[in-house]
Amino acid sequence: MPRPFAPKIATANHLLEGDVIYFTDPGWSRDHSDAAVAQTVAEADALLARASQEPHLTVGVYLADAALVDGRPAPTHFREAFRTCGPSNYFHGKQAE
Repeated sequence: MPRPFAPKIATANHLLEGDVIYFTDPGWSRDHSDAAVAQTVAEADALLARASQEPHLTVGVYLADAALVDGRPAPTHFREAFRTCGPSNYFHGKQAE
């Protein structure tokens, strides 16, 4: 039996800065809760296609599962929750805040 569809967001890394970014349709944000959410497979495919149209700004665009909390996306997997904290190689950026 197929697993039920979970809402999806599009995420990537900023090409020059390396920061984790989230597609807001249009544009990108460094805040996970700003991300545009796809509620169906067709919406997810379209979201990924739009997010992938900026290779001069992004690297590694992919869809990630998200839960809706008060109407805003929140990470559902450890990897995505960890990515919201910023780079893990040294204390700077989001980790310093």
